[in-house]
Amino acid sequence: MTNRYTEDLSRLRSPVASIHCLGAGLVGSYVACRLADRGHEVHVHDMNPQSSVVFHKDITIHHGDALDHCGELYEFGQVDIVVNMLPGEIGKIAMNTLNEQRYRTVDLSFSDDTPDRHDEKARDWGASILWDVGIAPGLSNMLLAEAYRKLGPLAKGEIRVGGNPTGPTQGWNYMAPFSPKDVIAEYTRPARVIRDSEEVVLPALSERHMIEVPEHGQMEAFLTDGLRSVLSSIPAVEMSEYTIRWPGHIQMFIDQRDAGTLDENELLHHWWYDHKTPEFTWLEVRAEGHDGSEMVWRVADYGGDDGSSMARSTGMVTVCCVEEWLADPDMLPLGVHAPETLAPEVVGRIIDTMRSERVRIEGPEIGS
Repeated sequence: MTNRYTEDLSRLRSPVASIHCLGAGLVGSYVACRLADRGHEVHVHDMNPQSSVVFHKDITIHHGDALDHCGELYEFGQVDIVVNMLPGEIGKIAMNTLNEQRYRTVDLSFSDDTPDRHDEKARDWGASILWDVGIAPGLSNMLLAEAYRKLGPLAKGEIRVGGNPTGPTQGWNYMAPFSPKDVIAEYTRPARVIRDSEEVVLPALSERHMIEVPEHGQMEAFLTDGLRSVLSSIPAVEMSEYTIRWPGHIQMFIDQRDAGTLDENELLHHWWYDHKTPEFTWLEVRAEGHDGSEMVWRVADYGGDDGSSMARSTGMVTVCCVEEWLADPDMLPLGVHAPETLAPEVVGRIIDTMRSERVRIEGPEIGS
């Protein structure tokens, strides 16, 4: 099949780059392996990387604390680009250092201390940063930006997203496809949304409602703080992001939280990712214009031999952004940049790449 991905493959196969990956968990290991498979010189900085990284013959591992390394990466070789995939609480510390380095950095740490707060510092130090480049936030931002380009200011923008077992399981009906600590933070951090064209803060886990997920049936959605940069970049009367889970999961969390019996260590155990359990990632982005016109995209992935569905759907976006930036070093100027700032043709190529890797994406074409 010929598409923009295959047509531009030679362009995206840029000269071999030296890429430093901070963190090699479920998502980070997928990104590192994918970049190495593409022929790049990949350095992984992690105390305990996933086995897929350990046994990859083309990845150099620097065991140790990535926070100690990120300020002196040139000591480990050439640095063409840095990919920060550390868990949020650690990732934000790394970003404070990377803001003061003359690196190009792709940030996937999903910290509450968002990099855009340090845009002036990054420009002063000569740093270029592209942040939140996963599926949501990330691809979701790009799709909302396309809706804004086509529809103008939005009457409503809604994102619904989640990585879950393909059917209800016993107990929590859930396993964390990325850092469990970041999931807990997602459940407790107040959700910033747009209501009546103004940013307001609502309790996390509020506005619970049931939705129909194709091929899976009824699932529960609730507010989480995932809009981030689009709160200020895309004008809307209403805008929300909802996380989706199997019914009963979030009520169990709320019951234990309210009873004071919630044990984080037990959650880390119960939510630990089991690669033997079938799972899927699903995203819906829905945008409505003031004239009633609507644009809807749906994304679904069921994982593969190369990684879980969340690792794949998140990591592919990250890898594509890295390769686009390597192919066009002037893609972004100095400073901090959100994913919705990427050009439509770049977004179109990202979508084509994901489709070529069996990620199902339905909705209006972009950049064609």
